[in-house]
Amino acid sequence: MLLNEIVAFVWGIPLIILLVGGGVIFVLHSRFIAYRYLTFAFKIAFGKQKKTSRSQSDLGHFQALMLALSGTLGLGNISGVAVAITLGGAGAIFWMWVTAIVGITTKFYTATLAVKFRGLDRSGEIQGGPMYVIREGLGKPWLPLAWMFCIGCMMGTLPIYQINQLVQVLREFLAIPIGIASFKEHFYFDLGAGIIICILVSRVILGKLSRLSAFTSLMVPIMVILYFAMTFMVLILNINEIPQVISSIFLGAFSSDSVLGGTLGTIILIGVQRGAFSNEAGIGTESMAHGASDTDEPIREGLVASIGPVIDTLLVCTCTAIAILATGALNSGLTGVSLTAQAFEISFPGVGGLMVVLIVFFLSTSTVLAFSYYGKKCAEFIGGKKLQNAYGWFYLLLIIFGAVTSLSIVINLIDIMYAIMAIPTMISTLLLANKVKDEANRYLRD
Repeated sequence: MLLNEIVAFVWGIPLIILLVGGGVIFVLHSRFIAYRYLTFAFKIAFGKQKKTSRSQSDLGHFQALMLALSGTLGLGNISGVAVAITLGGAGAIFWMWVTAIVGITTKFYTATLAVKFRGLDRSGEIQGGPMYVIREGLGKPWLPLAWMFCIGCMMGTLPIYQINQLVQVLREFLAIPIGIASFKEHFYFDLGAGIIICILVSRVILGKLSRLSAFTSLMVPIMVILYFAMTFMVLILNINEIPQVISSIFLGAFSSDSVLGGTLGTIILIGVQRGAFSNEAGIGTESMAHGASDTDEPIREGLVASIGPVIDTLLVCTCTAIAILATGALNSGLTGVSLTAQAFEISFPGVGGLMVVLIVFFLSTSTVLAFSYYGKKCAEFIGGKKLQNAYGWFYLLLIIFGAVTSLSIVINLIDIMYAIMAIPTMISTLLLANKVKDEANRYLRD
């Protein structure tokens, strides 16, 4: 299949080196700042906040973090983990961890630059993100990189994956049990669900950032806490299996015995791919949220951003992986988000799957909303308000399309677009790394 070949090409060794190797460079270049000040980062994000800049942004550090997390704490952490285990075995989780650990510093760098190199959009409003970092930090000769990022972001943040997986879990754990759909005949249910979701989220997507941040700041923490509570109970019920699960993750990371019989290189590739999809470190989308934060201190926002991979990959993804592996859900034959839901259904018959449906609904919806913000900002950068408004309507139509399309096609398309976003984000961040170090020295000295 052509899309499979394209994914294999763009996610080759060079991109792996750029993402993971670039992250290692940032770790060494910063002298482990993001790790040494991680406790301080939590104090900034969750402490009492006051207006600290002259910008018109309504986003404090916490709101910016929740907006960024809403883009990563959706199905990348619930469905993406299931996909990683299905394709690469338990060992793929180890490489997701590696991506997240170096991603802590990568996010510190990208978010710091997003605040330092803010720029004016075509309407005269201050914005942040990789495209502005490239334009303001590197200059006009580098604009093709900014356009490359924007095109990748406009396509890569389309809602087809989130909606596809949301409708799948609604169908398999709600519609089929009550008899309004079947495994063979479900097109009309999928279509109807897509239309209803489109209508529900349209008001927020077509609204302002303040409306979006209010929704994500409320729902993301609640759903994460609920998911942690459920996972904790699953782990207690399967506590005897946990040592074996942890062992399989470490042993599988350096073994060619994946579920599909892939090579060690394949397992690493799958782990890095799904890790990038999970926490978006080095992809660049989350830096648009942090770039909108109400602060004049780039390092403060960079430190807050470094919390992201800890929560979304090291905590949430690990919980998901252990739940799947400890319960034996992998033997169910299910894939994607349905596999994760099955793990909880095994532990809590009759209610586990439905609870995952509830969590997935809110987390995937919050991801769709956050991604619409990212895509619209990129559309505005390229074509102004007219293209931004047109993109908003196009985005809503893709919600319906995502409900009825194939999962494999969706995953391949998103992987290609994430690669396209990662290249300009990582190149610009590497070129401007000394600017981050200068800011850190100034801030920590003061």
